[in-house]
Amino acid sequence: MRPSWAKQRRGEPSNNNEAFVLPSIRSAVLIGSFALLWGLYLVVGGCVSAPDVNHAQHGNGQTVRIAGAHGPLSSRQSAAILEKLKKKSGAHEILDRHIEVEESVAGGPLTTGNKVTLLQDGPATYQSMFAAITNAKDHINLETYIFENDDIGHRFAELLIEKQSQGVQVNLIYDSVGAFNTPRTFFDWLAASGIRILEFNPINPLAAKKEWLINHRDHRKLLVVDGRIAFVGGINISGVYSRGSFSKRPPPKDGKDAPWRDSHVRLEGPVVREFQQYFLETWRKQKGEALAEKNYFPKIESKGREVVRAIGSTADDSLNPIYVTLISAIDNAENYVYITNAYFVPDKRLLQSIMSAAQRGVDVRLILPSHTDFWAVFHAGRSHYSPLLKAGVKIYERRGALLHSKTVIVDGVWSSVGSTNLDWRSFVHNDELNAVILGYEFAAQMLAMFEKDLRESEKVELAQWRERAVNIRVKEWMARLWEYWL
Repeated sequence: MRPSWAKQRRGEPSNNNEAFVLPSIRSAVLIGSFALLWGLYLVVGGCVSAPDVNHAQHGNGQTVRIAGAHGPLSSRQSAAILEKLKKKSGAHEILDRHIEVEESVAGGPLTTGNKVTLLQDGPATYQSMFAAITNAKDHINLETYIFENDDIGHRFAELLIEKQSQGVQVNLIYDSVGAFNTPRTFFDWLAASGIRILEFNPINPLAAKKEWLINHRDHRKLLVVDGRIAFVGGINISGVYSRGSFSKRPPPKDGKDAPWRDSHVRLEGPVVREFQQYFLETWRKQKGEALAEKNYFPKIESKGREVVRAIGSTADDSLNPIYVTLISAIDNAENYVYITNAYFVPDKRLLQSIMSAAQRGVDVRLILPSHTDFWAVFHAGRSHYSPLLKAGVKIYERRGALLHSKTVIVDGVWSSVGSTNLDWRSFVHNDELNAVILGYEFAAQMLAMFEKDLRESEKVELAQWRERAVNIRVKEWMARLWEYWL
């Protein structure tokens, strides 16, 4: 089947049923809307440049910190763990480089003794979350960008209210923009049960507890149960995740009502303390009401063998640690870089890293959406295809599902799962949260998941891409003008 972006022959129907008429009323409205949006962002958001990562690329020679179930490990214990990782992975130098740079830019330590479970799509993730919530004994801390007033949202709400009635304290942070379509009465219903509710940077300036920053959003997806289990990834609380993305049922041709493809991880072990800290810090900075006294930091025993770093970023960071860590991983890649991402609108530095890796012989593959819920981001990302393909980067577009996943695998030893998109919004404007896992065992699971998505994707060839239709090129040009604000 011909891709939707391929040039149409005269009289041949378009797959997306979009006629290209320019100038048109629709185009004028779109341009006018973008102009208004830009003006609004200039007023309330400010203009922030992408992080400067050059001075952090080689680390600072610090001793690597590794924490275990009973606190910081000795230098000898840490060295033994890292040496074991290197022997198993066969990637000595790249692991050394990643650890060194992360140590110089990330606030928290590496932690050992963790169990990490990879979760694919909404059904598996929700099932695991519901089980953890049901078994909660002390507290539940939930931070999410979107909390829909639908069947999935109500199932979460009813379960959280039930646990609150049992004496388990539930604390909820939701983003004001992300939950814009959720009625206030929904959150009032939760609050009436005793659940503590915090609206992140309210859209209504009269409700703001600090300065009004509408462009600063909480894009994190974090659930911490009893301080012992944490969930992190790209999955919001919404009915769009109610179906798996590998269904045998043929997807709709227009992409509407297609299942959403996303990834999450469940973590158990000492690293949960780090994710708990991120939640409590957001609550503090947003001036939430005093939390009930609960055992937020219980003693945690070793649960597995994974070495993990919790790594978060906020719009206040002068040097975005997620961005710097990602750039470092790509710049130090020796064999391959496999990226799956929903909103791909790279800045110049990230684009340079990706293309340079491919040009020095690294197998660089991107799995990106074939359709999206936000056309401007979609076309802005596609505007970068030509230079990437010319540099030798392999690009694939995921079919049969709306891709929302944000994962990276490098050289079979470095993996990342989280909420961070590869766009300006994630790197400059949002609060984001990722789990970085070092080691070959988890990377092997990630690789299997990547290959599974690859089989459901269509490769973009440079020769064919050069022949794409004129209306597609115009959309790319228009969207590219606004990529910083998307």
